Amino acid sequence: MITVKKVNNKIQKQPLKGMVDNVLEQFNSAADQINLHPSIRKILSITNTEIIVNFPVKMDNGEVEIFQGYRVQHNNALGPYKGGLRYHPTVDIDAARALAMWMTWKTSLAGLPYGGGKGGIQIDPSKYSKSELERITRRFTFALADNIGSEHDIPAPDVNTNAQTMAWIADTYMSTRPPAERTANQHVVTGKPAGSGGLEGRDRATGYGVFLTIKFWYESHNKSLKNKTFIVQGFGNVGYWAAHFLEQEGAKMVGVQDAYGSIQNPKGIKVEDLFNYTKANKGSLIDFPEAHQVEKDDFFSLECDICIPAALGNQITENNAYLIKAPLIAEGANGPTNVEGEKVLLQRGVTIIPDILCNSGGVIASYFEWLQNRNGELWQMEEVIDKLEKKMKHSFVRVSDYAKKEGLDMRTAAYCIAIARIEKAYIQRGIFP
Repeated sequence: MITVKKVNNKIQKQPLKGMVDNVLEQFNSAADQINLHPSIRKILSITNTEIIVNFPVKMDNGEVEIFQGYRVQHNNALGPYKGGLRYHPTVDIDAARALAMWMTWKTSLAGLPYGGGKGGIQIDPSKYSKSELERITRRFTFALADNIGSEHDIPAPDVNTNAQTMAWIADTYMSTRPPAERTANQHVVTGKPAGSGGLEGRDRATGYGVFLTIKFWYESHNKSLKNKTFIVQGFGNVGYWAAHFLEQEGAKMVGVQDAYGSIQNPKGIKVEDLFNYTKANKGSLIDFPEAHQVEKDDFFSLECDICIPAALGNQITENNAYLIKAPLIAEGANGPTNVEGEKVLLQRGVTIIPDILCNSGGVIASYFEWLQNRNGELWQMEEVIDKLEKKMKHSFVRVSDYAKKEGLDMRTAAYCIAIARIEKAYIQRGIFP
């Protein structure tokens, strides 16, 4: 991938590292910090299993298309693989590798009995009808069926997938199991609709977790969120809910960017007004009447107190990090800041709440759903939110305290905690044979 940077009005092209290079550099930095055992470093530097499936699907017009899907299982030392499935043109095996590794660190940091996995299909879902997406999803599930399972690998929603996608996966998977095993495999995926074994509050859990980490950071500095300004890149599930809860706390959204364009209003953009507008406008914020358009490349330079990248990876790089005005970045997306971009930000004194902490509310709620299904229970919204806040607060305090004690940035501190937990499991168990 090549990005463009202007220096003295001259354009300079600078190649960016891939996501795998970024996650490995982050990992190795933390591994050096904790003197990770060399053998365990070797194990954690590679993935356990990589699955590529090609499968045919009949389209609405009767023609057959071939799709390619991926599932990467990074490490399961702490428990079953856990991670989302995304439908996006950028999905490939390298992206799945990086995202699976990030999931391993995320689940470990959160103290969950999971490892890391990730996958998806390389498609633009907007180009397919709902019935075509259902057939694509069911056929993909059938192709993956022997490599997922409620005690082996548990997918969840991610970019461009949702509760409906998970319901199709669960139904397809259970339909291919013997009758006696069907009920026991309801938790093969999490993020299902509440009426089909899902968890109340799972839809907002990731965004709520992003909000909580921002709130915890301000509280740790004896500050309030009231009248603080924020911008959001990506106004999907995560970006919307993070903005929703920040606004409730008294903060003001002043800029938003989605796949269609970027808007700004220094006086504030009402979250619900924009959400309702995008729903009526095919998901796009273009021409939202209460804001004006800004150039895509100028978005990160908007004046604000908090920047929330909640879209895709590699959005903040060495080519635009110097533009960011916000003193606090809360990573709602996975891997939105590359290593070189982070160096620029840290040198400028910007604080980054790292993705494996900031957006971990989703996988924590997935764990709650998995437990609910496993135990045949039904949890209420208030119980879910209360448990989620306690778990997020525990993780935040651990990372914050470790960073202060060791003189580290928050990402390195989070990685050190996560990797040390996995190292301990290997040391206690040993390596078979």
